[in-house]
Amino acid sequence: MAETIRRPGLDDQGFIAREGSLARVPAAFRPVVAAARDRLPEVFGTRLHSAYLYGSVPRGTARVGRSDLDLLVALRDEPAGADRDAVRALGEAVDARFPQIDGVGILLYGRDRLLSELERYDLAWFVACLCTPLLGEDLAEYLPRYRPDSLLARETNGDLARWLPRWRERIAGADATEEARRPLVRFMSRHLVRTGFTLVMPRWNGWTSDLREMAEAFAAFYPERAAQLRTAARYGYEPVGDADVLRADVDDLGPWLAVEYARVHGVKNPRPED
Repeated sequence: MAETIRRPGLDDQGFIAREGSLARVPAAFRPVVAAARDRLPEVFGTRLHSAYLYGSVPRGTARVGRSDLDLLVALRDEPAGADRDAVRALGEAVDARFPQIDGVGILLYGRDRLLSELERYDLAWFVACLCTPLLGEDLAEYLPRYRPDSLLARETNGDLARWLPRWRERIAGADATEEARRPLVRFMSRHLVRTGFTLVMPRWNGWTSDLREMAEAFAAFYPERAAQLRTAARYGYEPVGDADVLRADVDDLGPWLAVEYARVHGVKNPRPED
C-alpha cells in the first residue's frame, strides 16, 4: 500500500490552516505593528471595519532591516482615491520611523468586495488563510474553509497572462539603474514562484508561503523548469537589479507559466479593474 504523504500547511481534515499569529511577531517588529495598529483608526475612524497582518512578520520569519510590513485593511464602504492616498502616507510615515522594516505595503478593500462571490477563492481565501487579525471583526468568520484544489489555483494565480504586458510596461518605464530594477526583480520573482507553486499545489496537496519550499514543490513536477524557479525564489529573497533577469521573467518563464497554467487550471475570472 502506498504511503500517504502528509503535506505542510493543512489541518487534520485536509483544509488549509490559517498561517501566522500575533504571538509569532518577532520582538523587533512589535513596535512597528503597534504603531500601524494605533494609526489606522485615526485615519479611517468608524469607516474602518478590520485590519490584518500578513507576510513574514506574523509568520515570525521577518528579518530586521530586510523585511517589509504587510497589512490588509477592510473598510465598511468601498475605498476612494483619497483613502489610497491616506494609506500610502501612513505607510511612508511608519517606514520612515522604524529602521527595522524595509517598506510598508497596505492593501485596501471594502468589506463587500472581500466577501463577494467573485472573490470567494481569491481575496476571501487570502483573508481567511494568509491574514492575521489585528483590528476589528474577523471576516474569516463569514468564509468557508479551503482545500488546495484546482479552483483555488485558478482564482488565485490564473491571471498571469494579463499581468505580463503590465510588467513589460513597468520595466520599460523604470530607470536603467540597479536600484530601480531591484524592487521589480523582487516583486516579479515572488509572483512567478507563487504562480509556479499554485500550478502544482493540487497535486502536491499542501500549502506553504516559503518561496524555497514552493520552488521545490514545483521542481518535483516540472524538473525541466526547476532551476529557473529556484533562481526566482532566491531573487525573491535577495533581489538583484539585473535587466537580463527581468527580460527572462517576461519573455521566457512568465509566458511559459501563463500558458501551462491556463492548460491545467483555466483562466481566472476577470475583475472589474481588468
